[in-house]
Amino acid sequence: MMNPQTIDALKADFPELTAGEFREQARVVVPAAVVHDVLRALKEKHGFDLLVDVTCVDYLHYRDAADRFGLVYLLANTATNERITVRTFVNDPNPSVPTVVDLWQAANWLEREVWDMFGIRFRGHPDLRRILLPEEFAAFPLRKDYPLQGRGERHNFPVLTRADS
Repeated sequence: MMNPQTIDALKADFPELTAGEFREQARVVVPAAVVHDVLRALKEKHGFDLLVDVTCVDYLHYRDAADRFGLVYLLANTATNERITVRTFVNDPNPSVPTVVDLWQAANWLEREVWDMFGIRFRGHPDLRRILLPEEFAAFPLRKDYPLQGRGERHNFPVLTRADS
């Protein structure tokens, strides 16, 4: 369970933040403009020393969604076993947020995966390039507007056999 004083301190420092709890798990929603500052405060002031995951949700077909993409940061405090979810939202045509590689080195690969699958740009990232797909792949396959059967790009990739590996 999250220490309520942590949330109160975050709200005092970032009045634009909204906080809630679901099944005893704390979560906050912050504007993209201050997400790096909030994440830095969680690490440096409140001891959230572990970046568990960075992922994304595409809200394209959600009726009530005001934004296209929701970035989700999952953090843990390894000393107290507290966890917190930080969400922020970005939109097309150029969705981007600042990188958090300067806070957690684990963000390097996690942000690259989100870039590769969703096309969210992480400004200031030291090596933002594809991690799962070939560099020549021109789309972002986890976006809701990407066709299930693809766009015919697979026929251009070389066929790899077990002997090649």
